[in-house]
Amino acid sequence: MAQTRQVRDRLVALYPALAAPETIVTVRIKTSGDAVLDRPLAEVGGKGLFTREIDEALLRGTIDLAVHSMKDVQPVLPSGLTLAAVLEREDPRDALVSLQASGLAELPSGAVIGTASLRRSVQVLMHRPDLQVTPLRGNVQTRLKKLTDKVVDAVLLAMAGLRRLNLVNQATTTLSTEIMLPAVAQGVIGIICRLDDNRTYNLLRPLNHIPTALCVEAERAFLATLNGNCRAPIAGLAEFMSTDTCVDSKVEQMRFRGLIVDSHYHPVKIDCYGPAVQAVHLATEAARLVKEAD
Repeated sequence: MAQTRQVRDRLVALYPALAAPETIVTVRIKTSGDAVLDRPLAEVGGKGLFTREIDEALLRGTIDLAVHSMKDVQPVLPSGLTLAAVLEREDPRDALVSLQASGLAELPSGAVIGTASLRRSVQVLMHRPDLQVTPLRGNVQTRLKKLTDKVVDAVLLAMAGLRRLNLVNQATTTLSTEIMLPAVAQGVIGIICRLDDNRTYNLLRPLNHIPTALCVEAERAFLATLNGNCRAPIAGLAEFMSTDTCVDSKVEQMRFRGLIVDSHYHPVKIDCYGPAVQAVHLATEAARLVKEAD
């Protein structure tokens, strides 16, 4: 609900009349992803688990807009829905939380790391094959409790989620994207509405952060080209480059990095650069090259 409150506050700041009682009504919808906590996402349906019931409510007209963590949204939206806006990206990195080590390298051999993410599991084992990874589902507080109960020695969590819950102080260290490439669209809040609801779409559009939207579009194009969901360990990050590092400072440049695990369970990485205006093409081409390497 922290994400929903953030969107509501942005709307009220933009349209003060919406502050009147009952003008914005928040509806909590429990999804299949919230209900199924005893199995990894890869075994029970992938990304759609966190959006299916909400999408259905939108299409029925029960609600007018939906607030999502974009990393949980399927690469192709259901027919009749559209992404109206994305907020400026939070920190896309992952955090390691441990009571016994200051970082990934300092964990003792055989230590157990809890995560439900295949992407995180694969990358942890790429750098520390001597560690053990165990599935860990539930909300942030539930996963942190597993740590204090000594069920696991460390957990991996999104920095953006910790920040929104005012739990940044729980992070032992933030993992560099060179070590742990984030999920596609990690750290981004998206707002979805019905395609034919022009009033709501126009209301939301001023909230759209264009640089974030361009990065998210590229990352989701990479995911869609690879037919990605939670069954496949896929990571992707698009970033605008500093003009200090660009060959042509007059043309905004973008760096795109992607990772997928191939059919032999080997990680395939790609790192490419190009004009930001061609971000989607850059990411789609990256996906094509990764496919060829599989």
